Amino acid sequence: MVVQTRHLAAPSPTKLVFRDKLVGKGLSTDVLIKKLQTLHRELADLDQELVDVTSLNTVQKDLISSSILLHKDRGVKAYAACCLADILGLTAPNAPYTQGELRDIFQFFFRQLTNGLKGSDCPYYAEYFHLLESLATVKSVVLVCDLQNADELMVEAFRDFFQLIRRDLPKKVEMFLAEILVALLDECQTLPSEVLETIMAQFMDKNARLDQPAYLLAVQVCNGSADKLTRHVSQYFTEIIVAERSDDDLTEIRTAHTLIQRLYASCPTLLTTVIPQLEEELQAEDLPLRLLVTQVLGEMFAADKGAGLDLKRQHPNAWTVWMKRKNDKAPQVRLKFVEATRALLSCPAELRDEVEDALSLKLLDPDDKVRAATCRVYAGLDYETALHHVKSQQLRDVAGRVADKKIPVRVEAVRALGKLYSLAYPEIENKDTAAIMQFAWIPNELLQHVGKHSEIRPLIDDLIADYILPLPSSSTPSTSKNTAAGEVDEMAWTDRLLTVMAYLDDESTVNTLLSFTSLHRARPMIFEHFLDACIANNGGVIDENEDAVIAKLNAVVKYMSGMFPDPHKGPRIYWLLRSTTSSGLYKLLKTCLDLQTDLKGLVKATNEFSKRIESVSSSIAPTMNLVLLTYISKNQPALYKSHIAELTKGIADEKHSKVVEVALQALAAVVRWDKSLAPTDRRTLERIKRLALEGTPREAKFAARFLAFSKDKDVACMEVVEGLVAHVVVLAQFARFAPDAFEHKSDVLTAYLVKQLLMIPTHRLDDAMETDEEWADESEISDNLRAKILALKVCRNRSLAHAEKENALEIATPVLKMLATLLDNSGSFIADSGEDPKVMSRMRLQAAISLLHLSTVPAYAKAITPRFLKLALVVQDTCFDVRMTFLKKLVPLAMQQKVPTYYNVIPFLTVHDPETEIKSYAKSYVQGVMRRGPTAKRIEQLEMMFIRLLHLLAHHPDFSSTQEEMLDIAKYIQFYLSQVANADTISLLYHLALKGKTVRDAESQQHTENLYIISELAQELIKLWGHNQSFNIATYPGKIVKTVYLSDEMLAWVKGQYAPTKEKKEKEKKERAERAVAKRKAPPKTNGNPTTKRRRKRHSGRSDDDEESYEDDEPSGAEEKLGRGQRSRAKRKQARAARKKLSSPVSEG
Repeated sequence: MVVQTRHLAAPSPTKLVFRDKLVGKGLSTDVLIKKLQTLHRELADLDQELVDVTSLNTVQKDLISSSILLHKDRGVKAYAACCLADILGLTAPNAPYTQGELRDIFQFFFRQLTNGLKGSDCPYYAEYFHLLESLATVKSVVLVCDLQNADELMVEAFRDFFQLIRRDLPKKVEMFLAEILVALLDECQTLPSEVLETIMAQFMDKNARLDQPAYLLAVQVCNGSADKLTRHVSQYFTEIIVAERSDDDLTEIRTAHTLIQRLYASCPTLLTTVIPQLEEELQAEDLPLRLLVTQVLGEMFAADKGAGLDLKRQHPNAWTVWMKRKNDKAPQVRLKFVEATRALLSCPAELRDEVEDALSLKLLDPDDKVRAATCRVYAGLDYETALHHVKSQQLRDVAGRVADKKIPVRVEAVRALGKLYSLAYPEIENKDTAAIMQFAWIPNELLQHVGKHSEIRPLIDDLIADYILPLPSSSTPSTSKNTAAGEVDEMAWTDRLLTVMAYLDDESTVNTLLSFTSLHRARPMIFEHFLDACIANNGGVIDENEDAVIAKLNAVVKYMSGMFPDPHKGPRIYWLLRSTTSSGLYKLLKTCLDLQTDLKGLVKATNEFSKRIESVSSSIAPTMNLVLLTYISKNQPALYKSHIAELTKGIADEKHSKVVEVALQALAAVVRWDKSLAPTDRRTLERIKRLALEGTPREAKFAARFLAFSKDKDVACMEVVEGLVAHVVVLAQFARFAPDAFEHKSDVLTAYLVKQLLMIPTHRLDDAMETDEEWADESEISDNLRAKILALKVCRNRSLAHAEKENALEIATPVLKMLATLLDNSGSFIADSGEDPKVMSRMRLQAAISLLHLSTVPAYAKAITPRFLKLALVVQDTCFDVRMTFLKKLVPLAMQQKVPTYYNVIPFLTVHDPETEIKSYAKSYVQGVMRRGPTAKRIEQLEMMFIRLLHLLAHHPDFSSTQEEMLDIAKYIQFYLSQVANADTISLLYHLALKGKTVRDAESQQHTENLYIISELAQELIKLWGHNQSFNIATYPGKIVKTVYLSDEMLAWVKGQYAPTKEKKEKEKKERAERAVAKRKAPPKTNGNPTTKRRRKRHSGRSDDDEESYEDDEPSGAEEKLGRGQRSRAKRKQARAARKKLSSPVSEG
């Protein structure tokens, strides 16, 4: 019997139970929130497979109403967003909304997340989390890609999400954000450039690292959509490189290559097609580009965790091309190649072997800088790398460079071998076979070079003192069990000497080593002669042989003077010593100079000597300590090695300033000898920095010397330098806001700032590459330049602070002259000084800005007026940043009417600027005044300044009456008319130009004629401009100057600028006919009149002022032959004829 089964019926669709209205009048916020909560819970429980989507029609329409989407309550919008996300999930893939509605919905989603999701403890966090989860899991966000404005929404989403990720959000939220962005990238038809730029910007953050949420999100997105992004990333870099390659400034290209490097560290799959581009750049003729790519690829090949090896295997051709840079024709590229190889020596053998072979060749490179750099590569290796990854023969090749012809190469070779031996010595002492084979031969090899090349002896002397046989330091339990901590371990030093000697080949090499000791020096030495002479002098009380004693002391002092940085300090010692007769003082000094004194006794005697010398004579202490410390630091600086603690205590003895000074000088000497001896405790370093900033001049000097030779000298010195620059900032503020306090030392301060800072030229460094760059970014400004700029501010602020006093002009006059000198000499106090162009550009900019600020004082502005032309021409400086910054400083002052009104002509000088940004900024200011300014202000600031503009142009250094130069001058007037001239202003402008020909220039007849030429040119341009714009020029009273200054060619050009196209064609046709056949002018027709009135033709009949001139030029005889009525009718007829001619732009001179 066959068993029959019943087929189960398909489950019926589930309908939405919710029937409440969400929109309508009378709904309170609390009620609406409760309804949305109920709806959200029900929608979240529905199954997409079973839901009856038609039951959602009502709520889906209500949810997109403006009363909900634009509701002021955050909770309403949060629940509405969840409900909308649920509906999109239930109806997927067919969204029940139009494209416009979907656009509004997704913009609503992004706004809710950006504005509401502040953190896990923010209100409605659960709803925001649900919205993100729905978008990420259901992938309803991909509907954005099908909208017409998909690009805008994608840009908004990426921008908002990368801002959102920077908040402290749970990891689950970060994962949802990444999934949403990856889904958008995978489904988008076109990738907006702004989206790619947003992603790339995350990798350029200076603090970018994998534990940073924004960086991690960018990495996840890139790796998740690598297939989609690869082509766009390649195109992105190609566009940057191609666009910027013709520019001398490689900033953008350098930034792009840094981005490539960072992308490869986290998303190497994105650069599949970018690496071949780097290969091409390596072979380009552009030297800076090759340098950049050589460095970048070298760092990429040296990447950690095997990334460099993977790069070589995936792009073997790139590795080959990069390795060929070792033989590049440019030594700079070879140098960059060598510098990039150090990290590669610790890489796997597949990379390391080729690099080692290349470095062997570079040790013999024809350029000494390349050879020295190769030696530095080995000096920077750690012990394990040098032991296991460098061949012994390679190190012996480095030793061969000790005899190089160039001193820098020798120095680097000796230093490299010394450092490696110092690192390896503990293992050599422990009889480690590998260490002995690799490094024990170094002292023997170097000492043998001394016998062959005597000129390298000083280098080997330093090598032995610093690395081979450094004097013993305080022992530790690990070095000697029988020596207490804090005492000198002489046994350890002796063992080291014997160990070094054990690996020397023969007796001659041993003798060479021993010759570096001071045992063979003749006694007594010069300092001992000096001490004996001081004792014999006895403070000037000499019992016998006075002449011989004085002669000996003078001879010793003269000899010792050559050892001082300042030879004049030598004789000073003699005169200071005559004031003391303390035998105990000389005994202490003799103890310090005695080489038989142990280290403890030396430090004790030094401290006592300092205290005694201070009690005897405070003025002699600096010089006597200089004698003592110069001797010790030059001959036996290691004597202080185990007594750094005592010297450190001396620095802290604030009750005795001379002790502090002596201790500082001693520390500076010993640290200069061996940087490793520098105190490392924070309190001591902070005290020395404070002394450098706040101590006496000598304390500051020795503190600065100590910092300059300390371990972290770059950081420490930079902090002090910034502090010194900050001091100048303080002076600038005090000079402005506390002038009475500043005036107590104003003479000293201003003299120092001017003579010792401002007047000292800043030349380009010898090793700096000469370029045409005239500007340095704020981050690249040297502290010297920053101090100079601040010094100018001090002078400016001092003048401003005294602006209300009677002697204000007396105080400000030297400052004004100084600032004017800077402008005259393009940023230097000396003409053709050859200073660094980057310094000069900053200095002349600051001078111009200072003059602007000083112009806010009427008395100063009057004094600046003779120099106004030079100040105005700053807006035409050769450096873009100078022009732009000057204009940006001028405009706010002009808008607030703090500077004289004639400063408003400066923006019109930007018409020839090659950068549209500057011209646009000037136009924006002028248009703002014309559009928003009151009529009176507009007339005062712009219209009445027209004559000032003409006067300035008459004095412009580029002014010339030749047609070519006049064409350029005309553009200034055309630019002014285009911004200021209108139906209301054109008559005033014409009148001002007319009056320009009725005055004389105060300087010279030549400038007067220039002004007449400019004024006439302005008249013609105004009339033609008015004709072109259909403006009427009203009559202004006054006699018009009849002299014509413009040439016929110039007048023809002016008319051609605004003549209609038809008239231009007729004129060209007429000119061609005239050139073909020389015609004579026909006599004027009489039109049947018995008498003809001749009239002199003027340039244009459109001005009423010109009508007056026509009447003045008519012969009087014509009127005499007519009766009174006839004359009136004739005049009216002539006036009508003249008005008809006004409609024609053609005029003749």
